[in-house]
Amino acid sequence: MNVTMWSKALRIIPRLSKDEWNKLDVVAKWLIATRAAVLIMTFISAAIAGILALGDGLFNFWLWLLLAVGLIFAHATNNLLNDLTDYRKGVDKDNYFRTQYGAQPLQQGLWTERNLLTYAAVTGLIALVCGVAFVLLRGWPAVALLAAGVFFVLFYTWPLKYIGLGELAVLLVWGPLMIGGGYYVITGQWSWLVALAGLPYALGPTTVIFGKHIDKYKEDKAKGIHTLPVIIGERAGRATVRGMIVMMYLLVVYLVVIGFFTPAMLIVLPALTLVPSVWRIYRQPYPDERPESFPPEAWPTYFAATAFVHNRRYGLLFLLGLLADAAITVLIAGRSVLP
Repeated sequence: MNVTMWSKALRIIPRLSKDEWNKLDVVAKWLIATRAAVLIMTFISAAIAGILALGDGLFNFWLWLLLAVGLIFAHATNNLLNDLTDYRKGVDKDNYFRTQYGAQPLQQGLWTERNLLTYAAVTGLIALVCGVAFVLLRGWPAVALLAAGVFFVLFYTWPLKYIGLGELAVLLVWGPLMIGGGYYVITGQWSWLVALAGLPYALGPTTVIFGKHIDKYKEDKAKGIHTLPVIIGERAGRATVRGMIVMMYLLVVYLVVIGFFTPAMLIVLPALTLVPSVWRIYRQPYPDERPESFPPEAWPTYFAATAFVHNRRYGLLFLLGLLADAAITVLIAGRSVLP
């Protein structure tokens, strides 16, 4: 076991030589190949669904754990299939953007397609088993949620990402599907307000994928990959990210004003201290060279890394606010948090 590499892979997407790769254990290879550092965004969505259920007195730890495992392994499966699809289509050739910011095991010859398919099959099977368990528990609505999840796992990379629908898919998946659907499978109840309450956080992962697609705007445009930034233009893409960040805060304020959240949720506002630096970066085009102040380990994911740092702080404060909000709601109602 290489616990040090496990920890590193959960923080960043490491770059490795073939010799270094061959010395890794199965878990380390899985963490690196699935880009585990970004799986925290999925964990936060699962946690939001669980905390909202907790505040309503409908929380079940084992159902939440099943949800979290299923969502994380589904996301990991998507990342593996993403690399496989791009490799087969020849997208990652010629030092393409993806191979610059972290290991792409197929393109770099670190393993074979059979190796990747084996990992993807096991990972996907774990996610599917979790989904089927919820189908047996919740019936037909869970079938629809599972079908939507399978669709996005299989078809995000192609064709959705290629026709400007990848960014919308991320918004739908990390919001209504993960948070609204997660709340449903935990509680057995669907709530449109819960789906709306998940939207402020869902905008965060969407800013990250938007930033990533702006980072590789030139490469994608040259290869005919029509992400939304390629369709609307790099400058409009940067403006769109700034607009989404504004909405992340305005939606929380709105939900507090209408009484869905208590004022405890305003704890997300300190994340605004990062916004000036995000604004400064997003006002200018992608730089030709890494700025001296920018971390070498994050380059060349310039816009994506910037959005990720903001989203990570916002997401953690959002979770903290939800916990405080749930505690206040429970105290006011004078009931147990468990059903």
